[in-house]
Amino acid sequence: MEISRLETTEGFITDDGSTIHELAGRVSLATVNQSLAQATLEVGGETTEHFHIEAEEIYYLTSGSGRLRIGENESDVKAGDCIVIAPGAPHKLWNTAAEPLTLLCCCSPPYRHDDTVLTGA
Repeated sequence: MEISRLETTEGFITDDGSTIHELAGRVSLATVNQSLAQATLEVGGETTEHFHIEAEEIYYLTSGSGRLRIGENESDVKAGDCIVIAPGAPHKLWNTAAEPLTLLCCCSPPYRHDDTVLTGA
């Protein structure tokens, strides 16, 4: 049995600008069909709008709040919210709170940089 612990994972910055600590996926516990990471957006931070060619994403916000745009739809989001982002759907996340915004992000298939397309917005 392998166990991944958040405090021992090495963080990296994804192409969209968020800080990621992968718990399971290509760089940590080996997975076949999905990945799981904790993402953090610092106060005032935002991701670069992007979409994923293949990956479906699930965001589960664990602390903080912000604003999320998927396609043409935009909504306030907060800890406890769960959002599904379809492959090909442009999306962008802003931290609008006075504390870091953290979320668990599950990708299927597992996250990889070359599946991310930056739209520049």
